[in-house]
Amino acid sequence: MSESGSSYRWGKRILDVVVASLLMILFLPAWLLVPIAIYVDSGRPIFFKHKRVGLDGEEFYLWKFRSMVPDADKILHQDNDDLLKKFKQGDWKMAADEDPRITHLGKFLRAFTIDEFPQLYNVLRGEMSMVGPRAYLREELAEQTARYPETKKYIKDIISVKPGITGPWQVSGRNEIPFAKRAKLDAEYARSASIWQDIKILCQTPRAMLSKW
Repeated sequence: MSESGSSYRWGKRILDVVVASLLMILFLPAWLLVPIAIYVDSGRPIFFKHKRVGLDGEEFYLWKFRSMVPDADKILHQDNDDLLKKFKQGDWKMAADEDPRITHLGKFLRAFTIDEFPQLYNVLRGEMSMVGPRAYLREELAEQTARYPETKKYIKDIISVKPGITGPWQVSGRNEIPFAKRAKLDAEYARSASIWQDIKILCQTPRAMLSKW
């Protein structure tokens, strides 16, 4: 890291708590209205949790507002081989208009990144940061590094910091960036992490979100 370890960690934690708290207050209407909208649109559950790889390889549950049908994981991994193949060929990502599991409301939530609001809870718990590498699935890392062997050297750096709600790959192209480039960006971020870099990425994030429109 470009800054001394302890000062950077403390500064980053303060930045995380302040920004996450302010965003939770700013988007208070969403916390009240989105659960109602999800329930009316497709019932329960309101939230979706998924195991992801965090700091030092420790797993944690990442939270989101549910944007897919309730049995989305079962459909992908057990009921639809063609969909799973397409999902993995797309580097473990798929456009919302190509994924039949995403609800009509879910497409709206994803378009404006509203589905990721509950990750602020992960930030306050200290499992994630506002800025950091993508929160990968363990199976995703295993399969992608096997597919792209040149990326294996990046994993140690990637898991040396907390995953983030936003990060270098989000402000550089979001879903359009392939895994090999994304992993390199994440590793470079981890090696040169600084408070000023985090602030810069946070400032770039709204523009990156709106650029899709």
